Amino acid sequence: MNLDNHKVLLLGIDKKEEWSLTDSLAELAELAKTAGLSVAGEVTQVRTAPHYKYYLGSGKIRELPPLLKDQDIQIVITDDELTPSQQKALEEILAVKIIDRTQLILDIFAVRAKTHEAQLQVELAQLEYMLPRLTRMWTHLSKLGGGIGTRGPGEKQLEVDKRQIRKRIILIKKELKSVKKHRHTTRAKRQNIPLLTGALVGYTNAGKSTLMNLLTKASVLVENKLFATLDPTTRKVILPDNSEILITDTVGFIKKLPHQLVTSFHSTLEEVQEADFLIHVLDVSHPKFEILLQTSGELLQELNTSDKPCLLILNKLDQAQANLPALKLFLEHQKNYLVISALDPEYLPLILNKINQLLAHYYDVRTYHIPYQRMDIVDLLHTKAQVLHEEYQDQEIVLKVKVNSILGDKLMGALYK
Repeated sequence: MNLDNHKVLLLGIDKKEEWSLTDSLAELAELAKTAGLSVAGEVTQVRTAPHYKYYLGSGKIRELPPLLKDQDIQIVITDDELTPSQQKALEEILAVKIIDRTQLILDIFAVRAKTHEAQLQVELAQLEYMLPRLTRMWTHLSKLGGGIGTRGPGEKQLEVDKRQIRKRIILIKKELKSVKKHRHTTRAKRQNIPLLTGALVGYTNAGKSTLMNLLTKASVLVENKLFATLDPTTRKVILPDNSEILITDTVGFIKKLPHQLVTSFHSTLEEVQEADFLIHVLDVSHPKFEILLQTSGELLQELNTSDKPCLLILNKLDQAQANLPALKLFLEHQKNYLVISALDPEYLPLILNKINQLLAHYYDVRTYHIPYQRMDIVDLLHTKAQVLHEEYQDQEIVLKVKVNSILGDKLMGALYK
């Protein structure tokens, strides 16, 4: 679906919740901008729930056609996911393309997905979204022009297409299983190198990729757009005590994340589940930064990762002047945090030292009995741990070391597997 340079109107419902309609529409506008659209305006209504047929009330919807015509608006985007019947009713009365928040996010993901796995995951999510809406797409395609599928309408062709989509869904799921197996093999190889792994997590556009570049001095794509990162990127980081860790940049979280993507991108979030510790990046320049933190925290709980060691990085300090009083109050209840701007390299030593401190809590003294054929582990312990005592015996080398317990467990696994 090519959305570039079209003018759009946003529709939203004010349910009087803590995450206000203003916040939600501001995020929707950013999503539209990320998709290459131009937001011409917004129409809102206070309601406890969407209208069963038109999303907004029928009176409000009937006011829109003149506005759409006068401003040459070709697309209307709703802030919530529509049912197929709501989408059909809106297209009939407004005679423009109707896209809901879910479809917009899916479109962004389709453009952003670079790896084969991410592309498969997005296609799967799009097909699962499309399937119940296929009848509507056939009915209105001739009026709206373009869009998904261009073959002649008709019940017979519709059923053929539904079967084709179901077959494609089965094939994608099968291929994803194979890709997942390969990814697990790659991760297993990485785990054979017994380095601690941290995952950068947080709300989309919090500055995770910028922080990744600062930590690793690498060139990871950085854009001021939502979902700039979809595919996990792993890089090596050297800490002040000369130990090495791996850091993985992961897909950003968002409110109202389409359920199709929650399912299909769960595998991407396995990188978070497999990590030894988390670096949670929060954009403190956002007026509702505490809600962003809560949203990310809820997803981390769903992933059963909330008990992992975690460093909270409060980012974009350079843009947060308006939030400083709220930030000061917020920090009174926090521990294990840093307030930084990831654009400023002067913060790098501070961040690395803080990571060192986070991991230092997990050091203990261990004794390893290492056969001579595993001198690689002896070398590794000399490099990555503090050797307290070393004794060469007939059959083995006995090393007493002070080592990070997580790293120690990985070494034990490598030694006795």
